[in-house]
Amino acid sequence: MEFAFILLAFICGLGLKLVGLPPLIGYLIAGFTLNYLGFHSTDALQTIANLGITLMLFTIGLKLNVRDLYKKEVWLGSIFHSVVWVTLINLLLFVVSWLGLAAFANLDWSTQALLAFSLSFSSTVCIVKILEESGEIKTRHGKLAIGVLIMQDIVAVLFLVIATGKVPSIWALLLLLLFFAKPIWSIILERVGHGELLILSGFMFALGGYELFEALGIKGDLGALIFGMFIATHAKSAEMSKALMNFKDIFLVGFFLTIGFSALPTLDLIYTAIILCLFIPIKFALFFSLFTFLKLRARTSYLASLVLSNYSEFGLIVVALLVSLGWLSAEWLVVLALAVSFSFVLTGLFYKTSHNQYTKFKNRLKSFESPHRLHEDVYVQPVGAEIIVIGLGRVGKGAYLSLNSMVGNRVWGMDADRSRIHQLKKVGYQAMVGDGEDVDLWENMDLTQIQLILLALPSIEDICNITEQLQHANYTGKIASIARYEDEIQPLIDAGSDKVFNFFTEAGTGFAEESLQLLPRYIKS
Repeated sequence: MEFAFILLAFICGLGLKLVGLPPLIGYLIAGFTLNYLGFHSTDALQTIANLGITLMLFTIGLKLNVRDLYKKEVWLGSIFHSVVWVTLINLLLFVVSWLGLAAFANLDWSTQALLAFSLSFSSTVCIVKILEESGEIKTRHGKLAIGVLIMQDIVAVLFLVIATGKVPSIWALLLLLLFFAKPIWSIILERVGHGELLILSGFMFALGGYELFEALGIKGDLGALIFGMFIATHAKSAEMSKALMNFKDIFLVGFFLTIGFSALPTLDLIYTAIILCLFIPIKFALFFSLFTFLKLRARTSYLASLVLSNYSEFGLIVVALLVSLGWLSAEWLVVLALAVSFSFVLTGLFYKTSHNQYTKFKNRLKSFESPHRLHEDVYVQPVGAEIIVIGLGRVGKGAYLSLNSMVGNRVWGMDADRSRIHQLKKVGYQAMVGDGEDVDLWENMDLTQIQLILLALPSIEDICNITEQLQHANYTGKIASIARYEDEIQPLIDAGSDKVFNFFTEAGTGFAEESLQLLPRYIKS
C-alpha cells in the first residue's frame, strides 16, 4: 500500500480530531483528496478494507445476544421502516423528476423504487464505529441500532439472492451442524491462552466463517457475524473482542479511504448527492416515530434514530447491480458514493453532541412517548444506596467489592450491559441496569442520599458526559473517576470530577501496599 495513503489518512484524521470531530470524517476526506491528486486504489487497500468489515461483523457477533433480535421494536421497527421509507422516497423521487432535474428525469417507477430501497439501509461500518468510540455499543439504544442493522443485513442477503439469481448451495444445509460445534470452539478458546494465539484464533474464526459461507453461496460477511454469535456465549468472547479492536479499527481506515477512491465528482453529481442527503431527516423522523409508537422511551428512540440516519455502503452494491443491468447510468455510482460519504459526515457531527441535544429538547421529545413502559425501560431505585459504582468491568467490580466489604449494602453497581448485570446479580451483587449518560435516569432517581458516585469507565468522553448529566440533575455529592493516561486527569477534573485516579499508577500503589503486608514488620496494627 502506498505510504501516501497512510500519511494523508493520519494527517486528515488527526486534523479532524484536534478540532473535536470524529477522525473517520478525516479518512473520507483523505480518500477523495488522494483520488483528486491522481492516486488509485490498490488491491492491497481493498483487501484491508474487506478484512476490516469482516472483523467488524465478527466482533459485533461476539457482543450480540440473539434474543435481542426477537424484540418487537427490532424486527417490526426494521420492517415497517423499510416499507414506509421505500414508499415515501419513491413518491419524492417522482416529484423531483417531475420538477425537471436532469439526474432524476429518466428514472421509471421500478428504478426509483430500487434506488429508494438502496437508500433504506443504514451503514453498519459508520454506526458501529461511532457507538464503539462513544462506548455505547451495549446501551439500550446501541443494542437497538445494532439489532436493526442485523435485520437489514438479512434483508440485504435475501435481496442479493433474488436479484442475482445466486442460489445457495444445497450443502448450505450442513451449516446447521455448527450448532453442534460449540464444544470444539470452547476447547480451542480454553487452550489458546491470552496472547497472540487468542488474536490469531479470532482472525481464524472471522475469516473461516467468511470463506465457509462464500463457498456455500451465501454472503461471507454474514458468516463472520454468525461465527461471532456462536462464540459470544464463551467466557473469552469479551477478551477476544478487545484483542481484535485495534486491528479492526486500523483495517476500517482502509474502507473509508476506498469510499473516496470510488470516483471523482463533478459539481452536478455533488448537487445530486446533496438532494439525496436532504431525505435523511425523513429517515430520522420515521425511525423516531416507529420506535416511540412501539413504546420505547424518547431518549432511546432519539439516540437510536440519530445514529441510524445515514446511508449504507450496501447501497453502492445495489446501484452497481442496477448499472450493470443498464437501468442506471454509471454516474449514479459516484452520486451514491458521495451521498454515503456526506451522510457519514452528518452522523459523525450530529451524534457527537447527541446527549446534549436530547437534554435541550427532552420535554418536547418526551411528549411523543407512550404512557406505557416496556419492561426494560422501567427505572430501578437503588434502595439504601449511598455510593454507586458506574461501569462494572474489571476495575468497577474491584471497586464495588472493596467498598462492599467496608460499607456493606450501602454500595450499588450500575452498568448499561443487561446481560452483565444479570450475571452479577446471580452472585450477590446489588446492581442495576442503567446508562449513566441518561439524564432521565438521574432525574427519576432520588439522589438526596447518594454521597459518592464512582465512574469506572474506559472513555473520558463518557465520564465527562455523565458528570454533565449529573449536574443537570442537581446532584450535590462527590464524583470520583479513573483515567488511563496522565493527560486525561485535568480534563476530567475540569469536567467536574472531585477526584481522578490514574489507573496504572493507583494499581501499582495498591499492589505495593498489599505486597508489603507480607513482611511482618510492616503489618499495620
